[in-house]
Amino acid sequence: MRYIFFSFILFFTLVACSEASKNSHIEITGIDKTIKPGDNFFKYVNSKWYDSIKIPASQAGVGAYRFMNYSQRIRLKNILDSVSNSRNTFGSVEQIVGDFYASGMDTLTIEKRGFNPIKPILNEINKISDIQSLMGFVNNALKVNNNSIIAIHIGPDIKNSKLNIAHVYQTGIGLPDRDYYFKNDQTTVNIQKAYKTYLARLFELVGNKPEQSEIYAKKVYKIDEEFARSHRTKVELRDVEANYNKMAVKNINERHTNIGWSRLLKDLSVQADSIDIGQPDYYDSLNELLNTVSIQDWKIYLKAKSLINYADVLSTAFVNASFEFNKIVSGQVEPKPRGERITNIVDQYLGEALGRLYVKKYFPEEAKVRMLDLVNNVQKAYATRIDKLKWMNNSTKQKAKEKLFAITKKIGYPDKWKDYKSVHVARDTYFENFVSVNSATFQHNLDKIGKPVDKTEWFTSPSTVTAYYNPTANEIVFPAGILQPPYFDFKADDALNYGGIGMVIGHELTHTFDDQGAQFDKEGNLKNWWTENDYKIFKSKIQQVIDQYNTFTVLDSLHVNGALTVGENTADIAGVAVAYDAFKMTQQGKDSTKIGNFNPDQRFFFSIARIWRVKMREDFLRFWINNDPHSPPIWRVNGPLMNTTPFYNAFNVRPGDKLYLPKGERITIW
Repeated sequence: MRYIFFSFILFFTLVACSEASKNSHIEITGIDKTIKPGDNFFKYVNSKWYDSIKIPASQAGVGAYRFMNYSQRIRLKNILDSVSNSRNTFGSVEQIVGDFYASGMDTLTIEKRGFNPIKPILNEINKISDIQSLMGFVNNALKVNNNSIIAIHIGPDIKNSKLNIAHVYQTGIGLPDRDYYFKNDQTTVNIQKAYKTYLARLFELVGNKPEQSEIYAKKVYKIDEEFARSHRTKVELRDVEANYNKMAVKNINERHTNIGWSRLLKDLSVQADSIDIGQPDYYDSLNELLNTVSIQDWKIYLKAKSLINYADVLSTAFVNASFEFNKIVSGQVEPKPRGERITNIVDQYLGEALGRLYVKKYFPEEAKVRMLDLVNNVQKAYATRIDKLKWMNNSTKQKAKEKLFAITKKIGYPDKWKDYKSVHVARDTYFENFVSVNSATFQHNLDKIGKPVDKTEWFTSPSTVTAYYNPTANEIVFPAGILQPPYFDFKADDALNYGGIGMVIGHELTHTFDDQGAQFDKEGNLKNWWTENDYKIFKSKIQQVIDQYNTFTVLDSLHVNGALTVGENTADIAGVAVAYDAFKMTQQGKDSTKIGNFNPDQRFFFSIARIWRVKMREDFLRFWINNDPHSPPIWRVNGPLMNTTPFYNAFNVRPGDKLYLPKGERITIW
């Protein structure tokens, strides 16, 4: 689902869970028999739901996958409503999340303060007089995650994954991606106009006249556009080697005299002799622009970026301005209710604190045990598939299995919770609370530089409906949030669970061996472990995935970007295949007894379609296609299944059906 990129063989015994089958009488309903499964399986399973469901006005979509986080936020809001109205021990997670939430819900105080909370930041910008003081502001703003022209991340050195280093990457633009500045189709032009309007409105809200605000907005957009020219495309960012450029601080100081990397490290109180400059072209451009753009224009630009960064934690006028821009991208009709928005912010910035309360209330411990069985079973099936590969030689197979069984499995929630003792929260200072949380988060990360990687750390909150593979740690992570229907259900038979969470497990395991993950060894280092010929064949198979998905249309003539989505598509294709193999090792998988009108194999594939049951607004779907590394939901079902021969057998797919591919054209990598 989500691919995290930051910078001895143990064989498990397959556990066939007959208990799940005994409890399982979940009927498959809503099938549209007017559609042939071999023509469009996504619609065959989901069209009745799709045609009847209404997207809430405050949402960009509805259904499973990431849109389940809407219902999760309702659960989290209920927790926050409770703890915010209770007497809690100072410094406890209940006090921290409860008071943060209460401060965000205190609209009387927030409205009364207007933009007063951000005035000190704007005043600091007014004091900038030269490049040195400009960079001093930028460096200090980083300490509270107020990013503008430098973006820094602390994470493993991908060629020495046991050690944390500083990574900097391209930033500086306000539109979703560089391409938005250079396209001229009507949808993109509308987004450009909305962004310029947003910039002007922010300047008006802090006291500038409309005419002057429009002039300022144009200046900001022009600098944005210059930065965008230096940005790499989303496809170029998938090149792991090209986006790793570890350089000595001494050398980059000489290369970027205006940026002043030594000054940056000093301002952050950090000692480091090297930095990974992810996209050097961006920082070359920044160094030049610091000379060619006037100090006055830089001050305007930095004010805009600070206002954007804090708009959603200021008064209603700022929040509405932010929504008016973002709705053009997402298609939302109206803002989310305040309680939902504040809940989302608490979860985003205090995710593990709130997650502890979520797990305690909603996550049964036995789910962790059952999930580990499923992971182990899918892992065993994966090893068997590797053994059967005809295109890979034995030495590469051995190394692939070593990596497979070296994977760390994290399920439910962290073994070690984050410490929030440096976070200071009061019930009547929402803006300052937001700054405190960001400051503590940044300092927590900054303190990692030069230290060993803590492999117990998680990079998502326990309540989030997601899963991820992290190549530098060689780990797969399944938070508690995803361990619920339609992905995982104690009451369901093995067919539904293997077609649900089993597919997700297979998907995440495949990220170990996708176009990016395959470049990392079992220790999480960017290091070749392939024979030259095997890697050449592997790359040709990856190209097959790119070429096939490039042919898939979504809206009119808008196509899936095969090169952008290749990692996720590879994981989807293999995820279905390996989950099916694991299912066939269970008691139900070996049987043919029907539940309702459908046999076990059919129920397995129905579950595949249900877990991607999503309906999105057209604007958001366009945004997804242009920016998301995942294919849209319909092709997360139909794409993998047209490459899966057991699907053909289960639903009698024949030549002439729209999803039919001759056997020789069906893609199998793993």
